[in-house]
Amino acid sequence: MDIEAVTTAQAPKAIGPYSQAVSVDGWVYTSGQIPLLTDGSLVEGGVDKQVEQVLQNLLMVLNAAGVGPANVVKATIFMTDLSDFAIVNEAYARFFGDHRPARSTVQVAALPRGALVEIELIARRPE
Repeated sequence: MDIEAVTTAQAPKAIGPYSQAVSVDGWVYTSGQIPLLTDGSLVEGGVDKQVEQVLQNLLMVLNAAGVGPANVVKATIFMTDLSDFAIVNEAYARFFGDHRPARSTVQVAALPRGALVEIELIARRPE
């Protein structure tokens, strides 16, 4: 099994000892993305602005791995306040269009850098 790190300057650098994503046997596993800009600063504004940045970051990481939203099979969303669920769902639905990967959403006590939302994805390259 060969594990290949996926990196792109189009998304923020990892803020710890991990890769933006890894690719293994056609599978792509993204690390959780929080709403950071490429300069490492946190997006200001509410969860609506933050989730849009998270999805943009994920799109850049997916593209660097040679896949896109239509290749995603599983998403996990971490939120600090589930009362923002509808706002996150709206952005998520726009991002995926008619594609509906499996998903889990959990509320957490806190996220790195004070983020309100974090999302990680699992995708599969087409054969």
